[in-house]
Amino acid sequence: MKASASENEIIGRIAKVFPNYRSRTVALALGDDAAVWRPRTGYDVVLTCDWFLEGSHFLRDQHPADAVGWKCLARAVSDIAAMGGVPRCFLLSMALPPILTGKWLDAFLQGLKRAATELRCELAGGDTTRQEKVLINLTVVGEVGRGRALRRSGARAGDSLFVSGRLGEADAGLDELRRRKGVVRASNEKLRKHLYPEPRLVLGEWLGKQQLATAAMDLSDGLSTDLPRLCAASGVGARVDVDSLPVVRDLNVARARELALHGGDDYELLFTVARKDVKQVPRALGGVKLTRIGEITREKRIVAVESGKSRKLEPGGWDPFRR
Repeated sequence: MKASASENEIIGRIAKVFPNYRSRTVALALGDDAAVWRPRTGYDVVLTCDWFLEGSHFLRDQHPADAVGWKCLARAVSDIAAMGGVPRCFLLSMALPPILTGKWLDAFLQGLKRAATELRCELAGGDTTRQEKVLINLTVVGEVGRGRALRRSGARAGDSLFVSGRLGEADAGLDELRRRKGVVRASNEKLRKHLYPEPRLVLGEWLGKQQLATAAMDLSDGLSTDLPRLCAASGVGARVDVDSLPVVRDLNVARARELALHGGDDYELLFTVARKDVKQVPRALGGVKLTRIGEITREKRIVAVESGKSRKLEPGGWDPFRR
């Protein structure tokens, strides 16, 4: 197999893995200048896009190519889950160095195909070009019941603050990956969370249908960085009970709590629920634990309470513009 392929050969590889077919929502996909997508009656369209860049989001010599394919779609679909929607189709824009247009591309496409199948989100088109580093951009189209989209702007003082899953696992997985050499496989839960994150679609759709969450978003940059965004949109503050955070089990307490507060890449859901509705939140949904971690406050500041002591919670998560 050649290490380098022409653009038509690359498109042919993609078309082989993602055969062009019509569905209820995608009337025209690969093979034309643009896709034709047909939304269902009674639904609003949800749109999102996401970058996945070599050197910033993955390391070519350590991240398996299939994990790159899985994760680039999973993290974009997480935004749809945070809105209470379901994904329908996506556009893939990709720049590759010639040396990766053979085996690496085939493995990438297999991981992407697996994610597309499990997340029920079909490839509708995209674009390819050449670049010395891998640059991937995905646009995902989703649907949510008309008027039922979850937003960041509905939290009110007195609402309880919840998260799904376990916080800090993905960053702990990245720490472990950096300590190893060569391509790393998902040999434990931390590495699996980092390499193959699972967007919380079941939870997001349930929250949307139940109209239970007053506000919601996904945790991609870390609790300490994402929570202020929800609070700013809602015009409120928050008090986080650090002692109650669902943390990584096999780390010392201080490190586990640090990762839970500041670690990124978890793609869990952060949501608020009115005091009168808290009893309707189950302990788990779809096998994913739900944990109350604090409360929304009237004062517009974020406070962390640990062992009875309060402090201002400074953003310490991922920021691409922070050195």
